[in-house]
Amino acid sequence: MAGYLRDASLLDDLACEEGDEFSIHSKLIILLALFALLLLTSSAAVVLGAYKISIADVYAIILSHLLHLSEVQEMDSLKEIIVWDLRLPRVLLAITVGIALSAAGAAFQGCFRNPLVEPYILGISSGAAFGAAMGIVFHQFFFSVQVSAFLFGSLAVALAYGIARVNKETPTVTLILAGVILGSLFSAAVSVLKYISNDSALREIVFWLMGGFYFASWRDVALVTPVVMLSFLAIWSLGWKLNILSMGDDEARGLGVNPEKYKLILIALATLMTSIAVSTAGIIAWVGLMMPHATRMILGPDHRFVIPASALLGGSYLLICDTMARTLTSSEIPVGIITSLLGAPYLIYLLRTRGKAILE
Repeated sequence: MAGYLRDASLLDDLACEEGDEFSIHSKLIILLALFALLLLTSSAAVVLGAYKISIADVYAIILSHLLHLSEVQEMDSLKEIIVWDLRLPRVLLAITVGIALSAAGAAFQGCFRNPLVEPYILGISSGAAFGAAMGIVFHQFFFSVQVSAFLFGSLAVALAYGIARVNKETPTVTLILAGVILGSLFSAAVSVLKYISNDSALREIVFWLMGGFYFASWRDVALVTPVVMLSFLAIWSLGWKLNILSMGDDEARGLGVNPEKYKLILIALATLMTSIAVSTAGIIAWVGLMMPHATRMILGPDHRFVIPASALLGGSYLLICDTMARTLTSSEIPVGIITSLLGAPYLIYLLRTRGKAILE
């Protein structure tokens, strides 16, 4: 217990040295505000849509299912299908994927000590895209597109880590370069599959690559949510270790932390979250880059607060983008397009206003 208190005291001192402007009490208030924002956006997303349903009807339908009350009136059966079978699982899945990408982005940025790193840096997106394309083009040989995307996304990171590991060490620069190389190879392989596929398969590949929650279901929610939540809690519990890793490998060893061991654990957990998120929703860019960086600008470098804040903000952000994707026009826009359109100006703003500090 005394050792834990010393570690906590040390981390608080480190946060102060990094220019942290908020007390722990203030940070907790900010976390509660972000949680309230997530609840607010969730409530709005369930109500908004092409088919107008009142707030009272929406929550009456949800409560009737949660509390196992009597069936809604026959005239409301269409509303029940829209709310319970279509909108609610989509809202929950968008939140879960946003949490996964944002928390994974925070973990990767802390491990690599680089705020411009995102969850796809080690080739997860390209590997998952190749797996999905293989599942679509050669569907007779694969159990499902989702499983194929998950396996190949995880395989890409495993290969990158194996290539970069030399003499029981994994240099950060070598690991990133290995991820870039493998990402390029898998992207080329996806292009080959596009070239040889028929029109129907090509269209399906393109839509998968743009990302979206078109076919979200309760089965997807039940499959993805436990994995993401358990991985998120594990990463959050290692937040103070991530603080030490952010100081550099030599400093971490001096404080009694094995950097190779904890980097491997954190990368494995972040990869698991990202792979299952990408396999379900396709490639959704910028979320894992923007949200951790935005929360770090607000709360400072302490990952004990950056990780949950990134998750809450990422869930809200992706849910807002998905709601825009299905309500802005009569035909649904892939959510990956929305996140890219909003993300690119954000990065330009950062480079113009804080470029020197970021690159340093």
